[in-house]
Amino acid sequence: MKDDKIVYGSIDEYISGFSPEVQDILQTLRHVIQETAPEAKEKISYQMPTFDFHGNLVHFAAFKKHIGFYPAPSGIQAFQDELKEYHKSKGTLQFPIDQPLPYDLIRRIVQYRVQQNLEKAESKAKKKR
Repeated sequence: MKDDKIVYGSIDEYISGFSPEVQDILQTLRHVIQETAPEAKEKISYQMPTFDFHGNLVHFAAFKKHIGFYPAPSGIQAFQDELKEYHKSKGTLQFPIDQPLPYDLIRRIVQYRVQQNLEKAESKAKKKR
């Protein structure tokens, strides 16, 4: 059986596979995350653009009708009142692709996740001592 699954080597490679309009959305989202978490490293995980900072910070992906944003369940729980208008599940947010993304809210979610991962890393470091 032949496996035709696309394997991405970088976020640039992932983004380049979409229409120019979707590329613009994804590049803006990427830039917002980079500005908010400048120490985070880019990688591909689960075949999605991912930012890593003491563990996975957030993932994002493009689909036909939405942009998926994956800030872990805690990132959704902490902002659930502000996310009422968006489709969501345990660890997933879906932003309609034909509407502007809520970049200010995304910044705050990323900041929250940075703080969570820092606290988790500090806690692990203390346990090792």
